[in-house]
Amino acid sequence: MSVPAIELRGLEKSFGLAKIIQGVDLKIDKGERHAIIGPNGAGKSTLFNLITGKYAPTAGSVHLHGQDVSGKKPFEINRMGLSRSFQITNIFHNMTVFENVRCGLLWSMGYKYSFWHMVNGQRHLTEKADEILEQINLTSRRNVVAGALAYAEQRALEIGITIAGGADIIMLDEPCAGMSHSETDLIVDLIRKVTEGKTLVVVEHDMGVIFDLADRISVLVYGEIIESDTPENVRASKAVQEAYLGTTLEDAG
Repeated sequence: MSVPAIELRGLEKSFGLAKIIQGVDLKIDKGERHAIIGPNGAGKSTLFNLITGKYAPTAGSVHLHGQDVSGKKPFEINRMGLSRSFQITNIFHNMTVFENVRCGLLWSMGYKYSFWHMVNGQRHLTEKADEILEQINLTSRRNVVAGALAYAEQRALEIGITIAGGADIIMLDEPCAGMSHSETDLIVDLIRKVTEGKTLVVVEHDMGVIFDLADRISVLVYGEIIESDTPENVRASKAVQEAYLGTTLEDAG
């Protein structure tokens, strides 16, 4: 039996007396596209931050490819093959699009803390950055300062930075937030393309995005997973419908 890409075992997180995550058990297989949904205040962001190392668990554990990473720092988890994006766009606004992507490549391509390297002259680094720019459809914006990009372009750039390190687990936190329908369609197509063959975990309010992308959906309510199944079964679940207070899942975003 293959080892899951991500496994959560009895995961709990409390802030003072407030218990936000309450004994979550979850396995996400390698190559799976997995969505985490739930009403506002369900604990989705907290769960996301526990997996990526921003928060340490109060109890339970997080396993990456079978290895316990509970309490490790985000950069340590990143170097073990997990990369994430953020709800608020997290890019270097005063650097060009190309420079942003190149920064995302440095550690994985062996530069690490070698301050004596002049990266401008490294052809293989430039070629790899340009390859990613083509993947995220920003080649024509290569030399534009990132802060001058349109919002959807900035989100695409952040996805490019996220995949630049070569991680095999990609976690995206509301990648389509604040976008128009046409922008959302473009980003969904981009996510599908750049995560091909990788494990994808996405938190997103737009149910259209979730049902379009996900192989499996976990529904988090008051810190507990009440359902983890295929999109079709989640859509039909009475417990999930009740969690969204009688709204259809398509309207819940």
